[in-house]
Amino acid sequence: MSTEPPPYPTGPDPDDNDPFRKQPPPPGADGGSPYGAPPPGGGSPYDTPPPGGGPGGPGGGAPPPPYGGDPYGAPDPLAGMPPLADSGKRVLARIIDMILVGIVVWALTWLFGTHEYDLDPDKVDAGKSFGQSLLAAVLYIAYDSYFISKSGRTLGKKWLNLRVANLNDGATPTLQSALARAAVLWIPFAFCCACIWTAICGGWSFFDKPYKQGLHDKAAKTVVVSTG
Repeated sequence: MSTEPPPYPTGPDPDDNDPFRKQPPPPGADGGSPYGAPPPGGGSPYDTPPPGGGPGGPGGGAPPPPYGGDPYGAPDPLAGMPPLADSGKRVLARIIDMILVGIVVWALTWLFGTHEYDLDPDKVDAGKSFGQSLLAAVLYIAYDSYFISKSGRTLGKKWLNLRVANLNDGATPTLQSALARAAVLWIPFAFCCACIWTAICGGWSFFDKPYKQGLHDKAAKTVVVSTG
C-alpha cells in the first residue's frame, strides 16, 4: 500500500463561491489615500464653504456686523436715543446744582448755627461739623433723587438740555435708581472728600467708553444724553 498523500484537487476551489471570502482590498492597498477620493475640484474637504457661502457672499450668508456693532447681534442699548451728553456740559450742570443746593445748605446751617468751618481753630465743634455734613448729604440726595426720578433732569441739566436715562431702555430712572445714583455721588462728597470724590466720580465720564458714564451712572445703570 502506498503511503504518499493524495494529490491536491486541480478543479475549482469550492470556497470561491463563499460570499464572505469575497472582500474588497483594504484601504490604501492600491496606494491611494485611506480617506477616499478628494472632493470634486481637489483640495481638502475642510476647505469646502458652508451652504449659503461665506459672510456677505453670493449664497446669501449674513454680512459682517457694521463697525462698532455687536457680532452676536445684541441690540445697542442706545439705539434710538439722543446722543450722549458732552462731559464738559455735564460738569457745568453739576456745578450749577452744587451752587443751588449749597446756598440752601449754607442758609440752614447759618440759621441753626451748625457751621462746619470757623476761622478760630479753638472753636471747632465736631458735632456741628457732622451736622452740616449730614444736612448737606440729605439735601443733595433729596434734590438729585426727586428731579431725576421725576423727569431725568435737575435744574442744571434742564438749563443745559441734558437728561439722565436708563441705559437699557432710555426711560426716566425710577426713584430707587435715582437714590442709588445720588447716594454714590453725594455721601462721600458730604462726609469726607468733597472735591476729590466729585472729580473722580464725575470725571470718569471723560474716559469711559462707550457710554461716558460716571461712577454714579455705573452704579445706577444710567447714562446722560443731550436733548437740545
